[in-house]
Amino acid sequence: MAVERSFVLLKPDAVARRLVGEILGRFESKGLKIVGMKMLKVTAELSKQHYAEHVHKPFYPMLEEFITSGPVVALAVEGPQAISVIRAMLGSTNGREAPLGTIRGDLGLSRQMNLVHGSDGPEAAARELAIYFKPEELIGYSTSLDPWTCAGDEK
Repeated sequence: MAVERSFVLLKPDAVARRLVGEILGRFESKGLKIVGMKMLKVTAELSKQHYAEHVHKPFYPMLEEFITSGPVVALAVEGPQAISVIRAMLGSTNGREAPLGTIRGDLGLSRQMNLVHGSDGPEAAARELAIYFKPEELIGYSTSLDPWTCAGDEK
């Protein structure tokens, strides 16, 4: 089972609603590691890089307006099958439809203001991590708790 790195963005609504700590806690409680973290303000240029596949779609201006409306927290998250684990933890895009127990299901009510973005695959994770982090800003590490998170053959 491969250890993966994924990108997660806590969006302006998560920061404004003071949910950063709770969301970070969910990832850490699951056993995932935060190997990079920074707070920043997404610019229009950064939004276009991040959402390159959506720039020419009719909804993009509203997306850009939202993502640039306040500070965000960018995360690099690491763990066994981190990409699929994180996606499952986030829940459906629309918080009204997301199952209880997921971040969006427990904390969200909106399709657009859905608190978090998580990479949807290895290529997206690599691309998004490179947009938000320099290689030297990502810090891999181990702790004495690692053997209690996953069995050796699961890493």
